[in-house]
Amino acid sequence: MKEYETSEIRNIVLLGHASAGKTSLVEAMLYSSGATSRLGRIDDGTTMSDYNNDEIERKFSISSSLLHCEWKKHKINILDTPGYLDFINEGKAAARVADMGLIVVHGQNGVEVGTELVFKFVEEENLPVGFVINLLDKENADYEKILEVIQSSFSNKAVPLHLPVNVGLDFDTVIDLVSKKMLSYPKNGKGDPKVAEIPADLADKVESMREAIIESVAESDDALLEKFFEEGSLTEEEFLNGLKKAIVARTIFPVFTTSAYTNVGVSSVLDNMITYAPSPLESRQVKAILDGKETDYMLDSSKPTSLFIFNTTSASHVGEISMFKVMSGTLKSGMDLSNTTKKGTERIGQIFALNGKDKAEVAHLQTGDIGVVVKLKHTETMDTLAEPKYNIVFPAIIFPNPVLQTAVIPKARGDEEKISTGLHTLATEDPTIRANYDGEIKQLILSGQGELHLTITLERLKARFNVEVNQIAPKIPYRETIRKKGESKYRHKKQTGGAGQFAEVWMYTEPLPTGSGVEFENTLVGQNVDRVFVPSVEKGVKAACEDGILAGYKVTDVKAVFYDGKMHPVDSKDIAFQIAGKGAFRESFLSADPVLLEPIYDLEVIVPEEYMGDIMGDISVRRGKIQGMDSEGSFQKIIAKVPLAELYRYGTALRSMTQGKGMHRQKFSHYEQTPRDIQEKVVAESKEHKEEE
Repeated sequence: MKEYETSEIRNIVLLGHASAGKTSLVEAMLYSSGATSRLGRIDDGTTMSDYNNDEIERKFSISSSLLHCEWKKHKINILDTPGYLDFINEGKAAARVADMGLIVVHGQNGVEVGTELVFKFVEEENLPVGFVINLLDKENADYEKILEVIQSSFSNKAVPLHLPVNVGLDFDTVIDLVSKKMLSYPKNGKGDPKVAEIPADLADKVESMREAIIESVAESDDALLEKFFEEGSLTEEEFLNGLKKAIVARTIFPVFTTSAYTNVGVSSVLDNMITYAPSPLESRQVKAILDGKETDYMLDSSKPTSLFIFNTTSASHVGEISMFKVMSGTLKSGMDLSNTTKKGTERIGQIFALNGKDKAEVAHLQTGDIGVVVKLKHTETMDTLAEPKYNIVFPAIIFPNPVLQTAVIPKARGDEEKISTGLHTLATEDPTIRANYDGEIKQLILSGQGELHLTITLERLKARFNVEVNQIAPKIPYRETIRKKGESKYRHKKQTGGAGQFAEVWMYTEPLPTGSGVEFENTLVGQNVDRVFVPSVEKGVKAACEDGILAGYKVTDVKAVFYDGKMHPVDSKDIAFQIAGKGAFRESFLSADPVLLEPIYDLEVIVPEEYMGDIMGDISVRRGKIQGMDSEGSFQKIIAKVPLAELYRYGTALRSMTQGKGMHRQKFSHYEQTPRDIQEKVVAESKEHKEEE
């Protein structure tokens, strides 16, 4: 395969809401450039990008794919990312290593909740970004309306560089406003347009729109703005150079128009990526930790070799691979690199450029290029590899907290270790899922971004590790505490022949402020109890707190005071005072108006305005308390506090209520007292469970 210099490379990430046509746009790019000989279709399962069986079966992207093509002697690396909300966070990792983002917008549906979300990804990465209004060949496509919504949602920095001529079922013509040429595309999908002059009936509109671009370019640079005011225009060279600088500096968000399915407008998008997207050397600075100090880092081919691993995946077609971007130097096969994130060394074997499942071996990759290596031994997603003695680390990507949890139990006995190993491997590949054993509720908890996310994770667990699980609702980690002072004088006496056991503990308990945990204190005076038994009593109290008293949940915010007791010169011993301490605490606790505390979560729900009433009503039914409302782009955000017990599979319910147009975020807030009727139910269920055991 041909090798490219850094200046000849463009790294593009395609982002957007589900069904906007990202994968079809990639397919059209590859076909137009000759990287593939056929225009693959999602419905047929023949696209280069969606090659995994679960993607072909479900007809949407689940994982990010790396692809590339050559256009006008430049290499364009394309990262195709999922738009389905369960998997959309894959775009965060891709945005970190791209140099230009293209947000694909549905020509009928316009800006959706996923569009807002991915725009935040590019903002967080300070990434130059453009918009592609796709699917303009649909009957109800509305270019003017979608452009207006993009500009109102993401500012007037969104500047059209395309004017679609005949939007609708016969859409085949686009005007490039920069070159002032009309591009008419063939009906056969070949993507090679006929170039013509602007028709007279569109000349005024084109001139007006082009003047708006020139004004936006002038406003992006003080020197250009001064000249524009003085002379009323810019030279063609000033305009074109200024346009690229404005796009790279994020003061202009170019807007393009396409029908990816019929390959209309796609060649012009490729042209614009070569002309206006930055090469890796022109791209923005990134954060790095160099010799222990945080610094702003520009990619540089003269520095020692380093790479950032942004994705790890395993598929039957390609095996286990690590996707990386070369951040400095030149990567060559056979190099020994240090893992500066975790320590250790990796030998770089074969290096590949990917087109979906197809691999092409390359001898080396220059700074800024993106590629894959197979079977690294100790390196995981978000690790940095660098030449020995080059002490650089690129920071990890921060992914959102999971929004859905399920407890998993093995279908077959003895599979616990295989399940744990398999889920750990899958979580290493996909940082948006988490798997951990919760010792408090004694369950293995799998957490992810939605129900489908968890379903596919467990399907992959079965396929790769030959193990199956059942899903059950996670237990709620209630807490137990008291509301008033309680007291007990507890005697433990055991005589069964031989040495006996005797201990008497006098104790009182009292509530502590929220978040205080459990405190133990002794105020013994006199010689009724030898001080050697104080640790034994404390151990008994701690055991009672761990086991729970009211319903088997951890005790918190309680102070236990051991103030007196009795002992026997022969029968008193450590175990006797442990048992007496546990019993005294239990009795004292039960006499102190015990209550259950339940975890309360902060909930943010982002939905179109028309669903606000339904969502707020549903939150009330879930015992939630609305804290406020705000706007998030063109959507509304409801802020509430809701008990965790009411949030199981909330994402599924939300999508059902909003026809898939809503999303939510949740995180732990605090504990508060459980209503009495719910407390009684939980306590009764706990007793029933103990009796069954």
